[in-house]
Amino acid sequence: MKNSANYVKFKGLEILAIDYGTKIVGLGSFCPGNTPFPMPWGKLAYKNDDTLIDQLLEIIKREYFEVVVLGIPYYTDGKESDMTKRVKKFQKKLQSKLPEGVQLYDQDESLSSYEAEERMKSGARYNFKVDPNQIDALAAAIILEEFIQK
Repeated sequence: MKNSANYVKFKGLEILAIDYGTKIVGLGSFCPGNTPFPMPWGKLAYKNDDTLIDQLLEIIKREYFEVVVLGIPYYTDGKESDMTKRVKKFQKKLQSKLPEGVQLYDQDESLSSYEAEERMKSGARYNFKVDPNQIDALAAAIILEEFIQK
C-alpha cells in the first residue's frame, strides 16, 4: 500500500471516507504516513441530503479533513443502479459546498458492506460476529483502503 500512487499523493493528508446510505452513513478515516491503516471513524443517521451535508461539513472543519472519498455503488458488472444515480447527485451537492481546498474523490464501493461482514465474522475485534452498529463505518474504511491502494 505504501508504494501506491494514491498513498504517495495523499501522504500526510487527513482523509475522510463516506459510505452513503439512506438509513446510516458510515465514515472512515486515514492519514497516510501518520496512521497505520484506514479505520472506521463513526456513523451518522441519515435524514436527508442537506442535513447530511451540514453534518459532514461540520466534521470536515472540526477534524481538519483535507480529502473526502465518497463510495459510489455500482452493480458488479459496472452498470449504474438507482442508488448510483442518487449518490452521484449527492456528490454534486457536496462538491458545491465543500470548503476551498478540500478535495473530493469517488471510489467504487461494490461489495464493501459484504467485505465488512466477512471481516467481522473472521475478526476477534468483533468477536467473530457481524455487528450491525459498526458495519457502515467498517465499510467506509474498506472504501478508503481500496482508494488508497490505487
